[in-house]
Amino acid sequence: MPAVFRIVLPGKAYKSPVACRGMHVLTKRISLANYRNFLWHGIFLALASSFMDVDTIMPAMLGDAGGKAFQIGILVTIMLGGSSFSQLFFAPYLHNRRYKKTMLLVGIHLRILALAGLSALFFLFDRFTPNQKIWLILFLVSLFSFSGAFANISYTDILGKSVLPKQRKSFLSLKQVFAAAGVFLSAIVAHRILATYSLPVNYSLLFLCAAGFLLIATVGFWRIKEIGSKSHYVRDLRGFIVFIRNSLQNDIRLRNYLLLLSTLGISISILPFLVLYGKAHFSLVSSGVGNLLLLKVIGVISMGVFLFFLSRHFTYSKTLYASVGIALAIPLVVFFAGDSYLLFMLAFLLGGLLFAIYTVSMNGVLLEISNTRNRAMYTGLAGVGNIVPALFPLFSGWLIKVQGFTAFFILFGTIVLSSVVFIRRLACRK
Repeated sequence: MPAVFRIVLPGKAYKSPVACRGMHVLTKRISLANYRNFLWHGIFLALASSFMDVDTIMPAMLGDAGGKAFQIGILVTIMLGGSSFSQLFFAPYLHNRRYKKTMLLVGIHLRILALAGLSALFFLFDRFTPNQKIWLILFLVSLFSFSGAFANISYTDILGKSVLPKQRKSFLSLKQVFAAAGVFLSAIVAHRILATYSLPVNYSLLFLCAAGFLLIATVGFWRIKEIGSKSHYVRDLRGFIVFIRNSLQNDIRLRNYLLLLSTLGISISILPFLVLYGKAHFSLVSSGVGNLLLLKVIGVISMGVFLFFLSRHFTYSKTLYASVGIALAIPLVVFFAGDSYLLFMLAFLLGGLLFAIYTVSMNGVLLEISNTRNRAMYTGLAGVGNIVPALFPLFSGWLIKVQGFTAFFILFGTIVLSSVVFIRRLACRK
């Protein structure tokens, strides 16, 4: 693989004139075409996402297969913080690649394979022992999550360099609108499947649908016209460490972004534990999980539409503060719900609002604090910020087991509230 930049001394780089020949220039026409292709992927990914929802379907699936609080903690750790943390190890390899579309497609097709494997597992469900079911689920979920993390680095890099900056915020907001609409439609189908079929047929059909829609979503990636990028070539482990050290020392916004990920990042891990709470306090069944999924989707749609129409006016600092407020409201609603199942359900509507606003905010900030020379590595470095979100669900599963949900809610609220410090320090732009 040709080096666009070759490191001679730490922090020094020399441009290869040959590497610049034949590079495509990002025009409005190319940007618009890529914009539409990214939207295509986003829409069909949304149609797939309700069938594999990490906050409702996945923990309910593992619980129905015999998983307990600690094992659900492992599941959430893998799917949320763990997969993001793994980006740190993928980043050096992907950073050196001038074109990353092939790696993006590899990651996406591995995700499809994992979903097809989950469908096959539930189709053959009775042939496995309880322990075999649990560990096979965790293995396939790991393949799904880590391949997604591998693909995400390339996705973020290609989006950043192949869509014009003025179109990115509009894209992120519009993607939430279309994606939420797609999630809503698939959530209705998922709810119907969960209500009509029993274990294991219901989950087998859910994951089969997810694999099919994700396969269609890849068409958008095949059609993307990627713009080549030039970056500092990281030759070995020492060069990687030097790059990380220099980035953290010289970029205060990167440091605060990682600290924000470490604190506010745990906010999107609360809903799976509320599913567990619902099973313990309200005898939640599969059909009830479908209702909670619908409420979450309604929240995502509402916030996505709101952010799209305000995309030219809102700042990421304001949306981050709003994320903190919504995150703190969720455990308060559950705590004061008592025996009211209707009030408990409101927490999942708030969870949808939180997911949408947090996703738009953090993705937008990452695109703004990075550039074409370092975006892949910065995306990988986000794994450092996801260490706490990766370990938090695992610790929370143990904490709930020994101390109960009240201790979990207090810890959750304390960590989320501390993120305000880093939002203030992070110089967010529009």
